[in-house]
Formats: sequence, structure tokens, C-alpha cells
Amino acid sequence: MTKSIQFKPDKERQVEILFKENFEALCRLSVGYIADLEASKDIVHEVFIRFWHQYESLPAESNYRSYLFKAVRNKSLNFLRDQKSTTGSEVLEHMPAGGTNPAEQAELEKEIRLGLAMLPEKCLEIFELSRFEGLKYSEIAERLDISIKTVEAQMSKALKLLREYLREFLILLVIILLN
Repeated sequence: MTKSIQFKPDKERQVEILFKENFEALCRLSVGYIADLEASKDIVHEVFIRFWHQYESLPAESNYRSYLFKAVRNKSLNFLRDQKSTTGSEVLEHMPAGGTNPAEQAELEKEIRLGLAMLPEKCLEIFELSRFEGLKYSEIAERLDISIKTVEAQMSKALKLLREYLREFLILLVIILLN
């Protein structure tokens, strides 16, 4: 179940909680688009400032986390448009080249990064250890001092969330991976 923070009375405290819980993931999301950590931090800060000012007009039952992710995504895309640059075009190391045009591959890369950035912190850590570092579940469990069942559950959760998020890009991903 998505954690929805219901509040209005203590604006400062609640925005602080949202900031602490989401700042890192929001920066990763932005970096996935613009490939510039400092600019990404600025974007996230600007989004939080705008959120602070708009806070009073937002309904208490809003999904603030979702709002923040969409705002950072849009602000990052606007940054790219304003820069008239494609600095976010580096391809993930594990993705093979060829078989599709570079624009499609770059778009898929951005969506994968967005999907990864939206994973809960523990899911992302376990996913990266498994898929990017090539560790077995038992090695991950030992390194993180958790049970193998926990690793399996977190990987299942990560893969399910990524599958759902990347559903519309599945055909493009298959074409890329087959070439």
C-alpha cells in the first residue's frame, strides 16, 4: 500500500519528512535525465521550494510523493529542453548497443532510470547488488546481514514494480536485448 501522508497542521515538519525520505531518490531520478548531480540537486531543491509555497492549496489526501516525482521529472525535462543538450544520453553499461535507433534507446534508458529511482531504497540496493554487481542471493544476504528470503522478497518486489512501470517499453526492450 502506498504511504500517503495526511497532514495540514504542521507544514514544516511534514515537508521536512518528505524531503528527508525522498531527496536522494529524487536526485537519482533527475540525474537519470540530465546526468549532472549538482544541477539535479538544484532541481530537487527548486521543486521542494515550489511545493512549500503551493502546500496550502494542495488537498490533504494528495499523494505528495507522486507529486514530487512528477514535478522533478518535468523540471528535469525542462532543464534539458532549455539547455538544448542531450547530456543524459550515456547508455547504461549493461545494455547492448545496436538494433534500434539511438533516440529510442535513450528514451528507454531514461525510463529505466526513472523506474529504478522510484524503487524503495532497500529494493534498489538489493536489485543493484544482484543485477549490476552479479551477486547471488546468498551473497547479498550475507553482505547486508539479512535472510535469503528477505532478498528474494525484495527482488520480487523490485522486478514487479519495474515490470509494471516499464510495461509500455517492453517491446522496445526485447528488440534491444535480442540484438
